[in-house]
Amino acid sequence: MSRSICITAADGQTGHLITELLLSNQFRPKFKELFCVTLHPEKCEDLKTMGAKIIAHKHSDPAGLVQSLRDSGADTIFMIPPAHAHKLRLARDVLKAVAAADIKNTVLLSAAGTDLAEEKAQPHLRQFTKIETEMMHLRHMGGTEAGASQCIIRAGYYAENLLLYEKDMKTNGRLRLPIGDVNSFAPVALGDVVKVAANILVSKGPKGLSDRFRGQLITLTGPTMCNGVELAAAASQAGVNIEFTDTSDTEAKQLVLELDTDVDDSEKQYLLEYYSLVREGKTNYVSTLDFAPITGEEPTNPLDFFKTYESEKKRHVVCQ
Repeated sequence: MSRSICITAADGQTGHLITELLLSNQFRPKFKELFCVTLHPEKCEDLKTMGAKIIAHKHSDPAGLVQSLRDSGADTIFMIPPAHAHKLRLARDVLKAVAAADIKNTVLLSAAGTDLAEEKAQPHLRQFTKIETEMMHLRHMGGTEAGASQCIIRAGYYAENLLLYEKDMKTNGRLRLPIGDVNSFAPVALGDVVKVAANILVSKGPKGLSDRFRGQLITLTGPTMCNGVELAAAASQAGVNIEFTDTSDTEAKQLVLELDTDVDDSEKQYLLEYYSLVREGKTNYVSTLDFAPITGEEPTNPLDFFKTYESEKKRHVVCQ
């Protein structure tokens, strides 16, 4: 019960969901306190009601973040790079604060495909590699325990991102993505990603996190590779009758910019860059071997995902 956990970017969808899961009966007995760092504390009132302690952070006050983390006494942090135009700078501020606050256990949520992204073609996606590298450097810093127990989770394209196109799908009966007609990708359910993260965050070993996870680089995708036609077929089986249409880069950009959502423009650019990876044939794989041993469950396939979200109309999310 001595573990105290901190979640960054808690105002986002990923931060919310991991916080809600950790505060559920399944995980709550396994840690002492849960802190949520946020640039928008007004968006975390529900988490506060559930029992989380909110740490308001201003991106112009990195020293204040250091002091807040020290005061929290957190020994474990789940670092979610924020959905923000200055993602890299804000992530660096958090890493510096983690080192200064001597937080031993650091789990980073990164993005699958970042290692295959090109600096000129996919600069937003490539930022995750830079964040990973700087986090791994923590273990070689003197005078701090930060970095002694690390784990990186690279999550693939969130299946929930497909729901951002819901209005267009209903209006035109088409799933329009700029991914070509041949190559595939394996969308992963956000709920699956946070299940893995929660299990890692509460794990314990002689050096911090369980030795099963300490030092691991875990890539998570969904269990099924789908091209556009196969993805539309899965949605249709679930009752969302659509057909796939490949689009040009220009049309795709316009479609993303017109999405009826409050998603940050930098995250919309991330979507376009990921689609370009699909077109380049760099996403034709699945990575699910870690999921069942960690969670004791099977990952969500596309058909079950669409069935769940058609019936429950859950909120949308973009990688953050």
